[in-house]
Amino acid sequence: MDADFEKPIPRRRRGAVMSDVGRLAGVSHQTVSRVINGSSHVRPETRERVLAAMRELDYRPNPVARALVTGRSNTLGVVTFDTTLYGPASTLCGIERAAHETGYFIIVASLKALDRSSLVDAIDRLQLHGVDGILVIAPYQEAADALADAPQRIPIVAVEAGPPDAVPLVSVDQVAGAMSATRHLLDLGHETVWHVAGPRDFLEARQRLDGWRSTLESAGAEVPVPLEGDWSARAGYDLGRRLSRDRAVTAVFVANDQMALGALRAMHEAGRAIPDEVSIVGFDDIPEAPYFTPPLTTIRQDFDDMGSRGVRLLLRTIEGREPAAPGSKVQPDLIVRASTTVSPRG
Repeated sequence: MDADFEKPIPRRRRGAVMSDVGRLAGVSHQTVSRVINGSSHVRPETRERVLAAMRELDYRPNPVARALVTGRSNTLGVVTFDTTLYGPASTLCGIERAAHETGYFIIVASLKALDRSSLVDAIDRLQLHGVDGILVIAPYQEAADALADAPQRIPIVAVEAGPPDAVPLVSVDQVAGAMSATRHLLDLGHETVWHVAGPRDFLEARQRLDGWRSTLESAGAEVPVPLEGDWSARAGYDLGRRLSRDRAVTAVFVANDQMALGALRAMHEAGRAIPDEVSIVGFDDIPEAPYFTPPLTTIRQDFDDMGSRGVRLLLRTIEGREPAAPGSKVQPDLIVRASTTVSPRG
């Protein structure tokens, strides 16, 4: 017989259990359990001894057993939609970072459609995984309507956009950002500001449109007919070509940086100098914005702050504490770069 077949199969080393930790730390397994579950009824020196024993034994608490004791899984669900758009993707990253910092895991349900049926199904699936609460990234109007009718059997917070009266909402103040962009161009002496808007079924696109329009109306400026894009650089290019043919256009507020990139190229190809002939402002401050030609003036959204606020608000709801407010708004910042300057008409 081959000698290789005679070798005994090595036994897998048994992982440390709670009683092993208690034995090494010189405490009962009940005390170990209290330390794991964050009980305040443990002396600091005892807590440190137990934690040292856990590190020495490389002990990992059983999350299922812990959930049975505490009624918490330390897991949050996130419902989002299948997208590569910068805003929703960055919001998800902000939520993940904030959850990690608070000791929570994340389970993501990424949907192709955010209608009521899909949303309810996602909530049901996340509950089957034992999540303590759910954050919903709901930028569509249809998704907001669905969220307003969602079953309230688990704490839910909307992040980025959503119905402010149905569930707690954390979002960037899109109207304020659009007003800041439009006012910046008016302050540079431009008689009016044209607008390349996002898709009308996106709540944030509507809010940016509202901020742009209200600023022009308050200033007594003409309100040009807005052009609707689809967030892509291609749409910005096509609409930018249309705007480049109108010599009256000296200032454009574009609803996101990708479309602004396309508009910049269209202006360059048409021989319209940026910013000497046409000033352009974007929205988002994507990482590439400082490297556009010229570097793009834009509105910065703090996605990390939004994710952190969303997670904190959800945890307050889970803990049974009344939220300080039904939600909160993150204030955006105007980042001035080289794509804007004073009006060529003085």
